[in-house]
Amino acid sequence: MFLGIITGIFFALALLGVPLVWALLGTAVLSNITLDFPYPTQALMVNFIGGVEPFHLVAVPLFILSGEIISRGGVGERLIAFARTLFGFLPGGLGIVTVVGCMMFGAVSGSAIATAAAIGTVMAPGMAAAGYRPAFTGALIATAGTLGIIIPPSIPMLVFGFVANTSVAELFIAGIVPGILFGIALMVVCVWEGRSTGCDPGGRGASRAEIIASFRACAPALLMPIIILGGIYSGVFTPTEAAGVATVYALFVSMVVYRSLPVSLLPSILRASMVTSAVVMLVIGATSALAWLITLEQVPAQMLELVRGVAHERWAFLLLLNLVLLVLGVFLEPLPAMVLAAPLFLPAAQAYGIDNVHLGIIFTCNLAIGLYSPPVGGTLFVAAKIAGVGMAAISRALIPLFLSSLVVMVLITYVEAVPMALVWLGR
Repeated sequence: MFLGIITGIFFALALLGVPLVWALLGTAVLSNITLDFPYPTQALMVNFIGGVEPFHLVAVPLFILSGEIISRGGVGERLIAFARTLFGFLPGGLGIVTVVGCMMFGAVSGSAIATAAAIGTVMAPGMAAAGYRPAFTGALIATAGTLGIIIPPSIPMLVFGFVANTSVAELFIAGIVPGILFGIALMVVCVWEGRSTGCDPGGRGASRAEIIASFRACAPALLMPIIILGGIYSGVFTPTEAAGVATVYALFVSMVVYRSLPVSLLPSILRASMVTSAVVMLVIGATSALAWLITLEQVPAQMLELVRGVAHERWAFLLLLNLVLLVLGVFLEPLPAMVLAAPLFLPAAQAYGIDNVHLGIIFTCNLAIGLYSPPVGGTLFVAAKIAGVGMAAISRALIPLFLSSLVVMVLITYVEAVPMALVWLGR
């Protein structure tokens, strides 16, 4: 009953246009008052503050800062140039370059919004000149941008690791194959679009010298995920320390190696990253307050009994989990959704023998899909603005991309070896 009440209150506030932080806090306070719980409102505020106090959360603003530096430091253009030399000759080549560019940029930023904005602003004019439909361009940028949180390093995976007490290194390793599969699925749609519309039938392939020159230009940036993942997995530094290393390395690459980031831009970069970090931390704090109330009312145990009553088999539980996360991802950003939903489903997942790392990948991928699901997807709004199209048009063009992603999601969910094979090799 309590779960139904808080769900109703939250969605009512969200549909009224209440900002996410206030919707989460309002849900906690109104539920506490309406149901006459004995918990003082001050306790909710204490948990709001306590939710952002753990030291490991320092990694979140640091990764946001490193992503902002990479985005402003001209890395995106070099990654796109490299992707163009490799795949530009294929049918739908510019679309494929967009996808590959997002995959490589995601590997150095860890942010979906930053990936969609950085790659989209560079690729959209070229795709328009080649004859791509603006709606398809926007839909592709929206979907490919979410690869930034699936391919490691990933900020949502980092948060899930802390919430679920799961190895962040293993989560990052497990995200590699799913990220590649999502990318391949989107590339297949790009080939179909290029051939069926005739806008991009393919062209001349790059020479070996051009490929080598392009690779050398972006190699310093591509070293960043190798350093981060290698350092975490080898135990040289913790995930929190890795965020600091990523920030320093991003500054080094942008200011020393490429010399494309002037010192005069640093204040605006710091300001933008601080604003984004403040919003993220406020949302995490509000979610923590609501999660505290949910835990005190033993909702996780109630959820376990409810799930067992509905889903008698493991496959049925996984199907139910995916449906819930897809819907949740439409209304909540990945980070608050992780903080709120992970404690609810962890006991049930453990009862069905699901590995926490596998569960974290299922969470991340579903919530990534939610980022471009109408009507309120985060990357969807960014992509629509970049491509200059309305939400109705971009939503229609999104259908084949969305369906291809769902096919990959089914594989990740039901073929455990897909995300877990690399993890098993390292255990």
